[in-house]
This record gives sequence, structure tokens and C-alpha cells, in this order.
Amino acid sequence: MLNTTAADAALRHPRARLSEAELATYKRDGLVVPDYHLPPAQLVEQQAALEQVIRDNPGVRGEKLISVHVVDNRAENIRGNQAFLDLAHDAAILDLVEQVLGPDIILWGCHLFCKPPGDGKEVPWHQDGHYWPIRPLANCTVWVALDYSGEKNGALRFIPGTHSGQAYSHHTDKGDHLALNQVLDPGQMDESTARTVTLQPGQMSLHDIHLVHGSNPNTSTLRRAGLALRYMPAPSLFDRGIGSMDPKLANFAERPLWLVRGEDRAGNDFRVGHAD
Repeated sequence: MLNTTAADAALRHPRARLSEAELATYKRDGLVVPDYHLPPAQLVEQQAALEQVIRDNPGVRGEKLISVHVVDNRAENIRGNQAFLDLAHDAAILDLVEQVLGPDIILWGCHLFCKPPGDGKEVPWHQDGHYWPIRPLANCTVWVALDYSGEKNGALRFIPGTHSGQAYSHHTDKGDHLALNQVLDPGQMDESTARTVTLQPGQMSLHDIHLVHGSNPNTSTLRRAGLALRYMPAPSLFDRGIGSMDPKLANFAERPLWLVRGEDRAGNDFRVGHAD
């Protein structure tokens, strides 16, 4: 039997694990919505951090709030919030990530996607690995819903099985209607198989770096906000010599890294971007 102190700690920091069926879904489809979700108090804390970051970054589009886990992000000109960094270190979330990446895990990114009602921009079909400086390419993104996310307000959509290793061709589109300028060339896969990821606040999805995904514009009256936590395996190198496809938005050369579990095995730099 747990003593009172241990029991209280278990309630505050519940452990999480993908079931065999959930792990099989991730391997087959490239994305899974686990049964685990944020405890109510933790969700309230994250929602408060969301509202604070919006207030602290006037004039920044909600879809462009990158590196919000960095409190004083001078390199990427966003004022972040400590609560997001705390969430990225959460033991329960790392338990889930460890099952798909292994025991050595690096946090390298945290992107707040906040689509305002009525004019939230489209995220076109794309593969994340096409423009990230991770070698060899490997990553698990944990997408945590802070608002309700569904078909009408521009939820994440994906094409199952497209993570199987094929590198699809992309082109650059700098149209103002897009939240991302890297777009999959048309005709490479069957879009009729696309699925929408519907999430209640506090639910989350995990997806693979090679998965083809995107989201429609938000034309509804409901905001859609979610936090994307980016994790790479520590046997991979975050190559700072590979520039961002959108250097005005992301500065990979000065992006801070955190070893959140296990050991670094590739000589990654954990000094750059951190306060002295």
C-alpha cells in the first residue's frame, strides 16, 4: 500500500502508458490519441498560460507563437511562459514519448497554434521532417488541446500510413492564407483517406515526424488553440548549421535544447540559447 505522501504524489503526477493497442495504432497510422489526458488542475494552468502569452505578444498571429516555453526568447522575439516548459518536462507525457522514441529524449521545440475564430489560417499538407535540422530524422510531436479542437474550427488532419518512410516532395508557397510556407506537391497520396483529430481540452495526440498532416482554416466562431511539444531522440543531432525554411520565424542556430530524460548520445549543444 502507498503511504499518504506517495499517494498524493501519484495523484499530482499520474503516470501514463500507451496500451498495446494504442502503440500499434501509432506504428500503423503514424498518430494516436492516447487515453491519458491532462488532469483538470494542470489544464487550467496551461489555459491561463495561453491567455498570458497572447497578452504578452500583441501583434503576433496566433499561429506564429513559436518557442513559447522560453520565457525570454530574444532570438525568436516571443515572450513565453514557464508553465509550458514545465508541461514539456511532465513525467506522464515523457512516459508516452519514451514508448515511441526510446529512453533518451531531447525537447527542442514548443509551438502554440492558436487559430482565432473567423480567420484562422490553413496549415497545408506537409511533413515536418522536410524542414527540421534533426539528423537522423526522428521526432514525436505531442499536440495538447487547450481549446476544443474539431472539424469546424480547423482541427489537425492527417493521412494515415504516410509516415512509412517515403519523403514526399514539397514546394514553397508564401501566400498570406497559409500558416506554413512548405506545401506538399499535389497528387502524391489519396486525400480521401484523411482523418480529423477531434480533441476535448486536455486531450492530446502523438504523431510521427514523417506523417503527412495539416489543418483547414478556422471559419467558425470558436477559437482553436493547442500546444505542440517537439521531442527528438538523444541519439540524433540537432544540426545548428541547417537553417530554417523561414528564418524570420524560427532561429534554429540559437534554439535552446533540454535533455528531459536519459543521456545525450550525439554531442548536442545544451548551452546555446540558455540564460547565463
